[in-house]
Amino acid sequence: MANHDAYDWNRCQFTSRPYSQIRKGHYESYFLRANHPSKAAAFWIRYTIFAPKNKIDQATGELWAIYFDGESNQVTALKDEFPIRECSFSATSLDVKIGEAALSPGHLAGHIANKKHQLSWQLNYQFNGQSDHPNAPLFFLKKSLYRSPLPKAKSVVGAPNVLFNGTLTVNDQIIDINQWQGSENHNWGSQHTDEYAWGQVAGFDDRPEAFLECISARIKIGPLWSPQLGLAVLRIGEKEYRFNGIKKAFQAKGRYDFGHWSLKTSNGQENLELQIQAPSHHFVGLTYNNPPGGTHTCLNTKIAQCTATLTDKHGQITELKTQHRAAFEILTDRTDHKVDLLTS
Repeated sequence: MANHDAYDWNRCQFTSRPYSQIRKGHYESYFLRANHPSKAAAFWIRYTIFAPKNKIDQATGELWAIYFDGESNQVTALKDEFPIRECSFSATSLDVKIGEAALSPGHLAGHIANKKHQLSWQLNYQFNGQSDHPNAPLFFLKKSLYRSPLPKAKSVVGAPNVLFNGTLTVNDQIIDINQWQGSENHNWGSQHTDEYAWGQVAGFDDRPEAFLECISARIKIGPLWSPQLGLAVLRIGEKEYRFNGIKKAFQAKGRYDFGHWSLKTSNGQENLELQIQAPSHHFVGLTYNNPPGGTHTCLNTKIAQCTATLTDKHGQITELKTQHRAAFEILTDRTDHKVDLLTS
């Protein structure tokens, strides 16, 4: 798939859509993440627009950065906010500026500091090792749903399995980022999904060409909760296995609690079973503002363990494993998770 397709899906929805569509509230994020090739270490950097419902003039740009160090069991997380007049988001391509932080195809740079910590980055990333030959974007939903009002939250992996190089500075420590594998992602919507467990693996330990994205989610309709839905897309080399049909999503069996998640799903041809887990001290809690009002808590780690078992229609089994390369998030309103919250 040509470059322009990935970049077309990365155009900013906030700036390219008419006011009548975004006045009901809007959030939009570009996030980039990657893992050390062999150690339990990862970074997550997020460029975000937040526009509250019926108050689009109060929109802000948010800059987030987290470094996960599983060897020392330390998570360094920072956030900064800027008036929307100090930000720019392209309506035609991937071109983002929040304050002095920037994101463009293949490059990101920025800096955040508070009284306790500082984190800065100067990174380049390449598609399949060659900047002019990107992986095809991965669409979590059927393409027709990206143009419809529902679901209210949408996401695209603009570039799966990219390689990052450059430097990350965490407080006084300069970290050499050398061929860390990860992804470039784009999500947006008029409100956050009410509750979910979400996972992503950009390269398993024994199958670096494999890529997984998955979710178990529920939404609230008035006072009632929907049944849980389970969606997944698994790509192994050129082969893509999609478990995202609406009927099958309701039939998926997902179970999650703080630190552990299991999912069983089928597309009628193949079956997929997933296990993702991480200890509480590898998470950080983030407060996500919701465009209609209120907040949710996102429990976030990028160094989780994952096992994925794919069984095809002939009964052949493919097992994929990683010890600490999985992204794992839980969005919740519960307060008994015992995870430290980012407070500034």
